[in-house]
Amino acid sequence: MEQFKTSADVLFVLLGAIMVLAMHAGFAFLEVGTVRKKNQVNALVKIISDFAMSSIAYFLIGYSIAYGTDFFVGADRLVASSGYELVKFFFLLTFAAAIPAIISGGIAERARFGPQLIATFVIVGFLYPFFEGVIWNGNLGFQSWLEAAFGAKFHDFAGSVVVHAFGGWIALPAVLLLGARRGRYHKNGAISAHPPSSIPFLALGAWILTVGWFGFNVMSAQRLDAVNGLVAINSLMAMVGGTLAALAAGRNDPGFVHNGPLAGLVAVCAGSDLMHPGGALVVGAVAGGLFVFLFTVAQNRWKIDDVLGVWPLHGLCGAWGGIAAGIFGSTALGGLGGVSLAAQTIGTLAGIVVALAGGTVVYGAIKATMGLRLDPEQEFAGADLSLHRISATAERETSW
Repeated sequence: MEQFKTSADVLFVLLGAIMVLAMHAGFAFLEVGTVRKKNQVNALVKIISDFAMSSIAYFLIGYSIAYGTDFFVGADRLVASSGYELVKFFFLLTFAAAIPAIISGGIAERARFGPQLIATFVIVGFLYPFFEGVIWNGNLGFQSWLEAAFGAKFHDFAGSVVVHAFGGWIALPAVLLLGARRGRYHKNGAISAHPPSSIPFLALGAWILTVGWFGFNVMSAQRLDAVNGLVAINSLMAMVGGTLAALAAGRNDPGFVHNGPLAGLVAVCAGSDLMHPGGALVVGAVAGGLFVFLFTVAQNRWKIDDVLGVWPLHGLCGAWGGIAAGIFGSTALGGLGGVSLAAQTIGTLAGIVVALAGGTVVYGAIKATMGLRLDPEQEFAGADLSLHRISATAERETSW
C-alpha cells in the first residue's frame, strides 16, 4: 500500500512538472507576440536555450544549495521511493527556469545572446536557489526567526515572491543597465510606439500560461494527499478578477486583457491554499488593475523600456501577492489563518532586496566585462538576422 502511495505521488508530481514545463511555451509565444517581427526567432531560441542552461545549473549546483540534495550517486540510490526525489527536482526545476524566462521578456530586442545564457547559469545555479532554500527549506534560520517574532513563518505556497517577484525584481536592474531600445524615447519627449507584432501569438502564450498555472499552483502540494480543491478555485477566481480588472482599466486593449489573468495568477500563488475564493477574486482584481497602471507609468512616465512589462507583472504583482496572503489568508477575511501580515511583509521585502542586489551584481558584472547589448547595427537589423541568420517568416522562396 505504501509503495502504491509513493508511486501515485511520483505520477502526480511528474504531471505537475509537465504542466509547468508547458508553460515555457507560453512564455515563448507571449514574447513572440509582443516583440517586433525582426526579433521573434530570437525570443523562441532564448526561452528553450535558457531552459536547457537552467536545467544544467540547477542539476549540478542549484538544487543542492536549496535542499542539500545532489544526484552524484549511483542510479540504484536515485530510484529509492520510486524516484520521488528525481521528479521533485524536475518539478522545482520548472519553477527555477521560470526566472530567466521572466527576465527574457524585459530585456527583449536588444540583449546579447551569450551573456544572457551566462547570467541564466549564475542566477539559476546560485542566486535563485539561495532564496528558494531560505524560504522553502528553512535555510539560515530566517523562517524560524519570523515564526518566533511574529507567530508565523513567511507563507508562499506556490511562489508569488519566491518565483515571480524574485524574477521580476532581478529583471529590473537588467532592463535599466541595458537601457531603452534605440528610437523608443526621443529627446523632445516623444515616445515611439512598438505595438505587438502578433496579437494571436500573444493570446496563445497567455492561454498556455493560464492553463499550465493550475499545475503550477495546485501541484505545489507535491503530495497527492495534500492536494486541495481550494487552490484550484482560488486560482480560477484570481484569474477572472485579473482579467476583468485589466479589461476595464486597459480600456479593451488586447495586450492588457491577456496579461490580466497572468497578473491575477501571479498574485494568488502565495495564498492560494489559504484564502476564501472571494478574497482571491479581490487579490486578482487588484493585481490586474495594478499591472495596467504601473506598466503605463513605467513605460510612459519613468521611461523604463521593459518590453513585456515583467517588472510590474511579476515583480510588483508578485510582491502584492506575498503581502495579500497575510491579509486575505486571515480568518477575519474568511481565510484559514496561520499567517502574519508582518511576516508576509518582511518576507516579501527580503525577496525584493536579494533579487535587486543579485540582479545588479550579475548584470552589472556582465556589462562591465563582456557587454550586455547588441551593437547598433545588429539591433537595427533585428536579433533574428543578426544572431540566428533567419527571419520568422521567409520573404521569398529560394529557388535553385
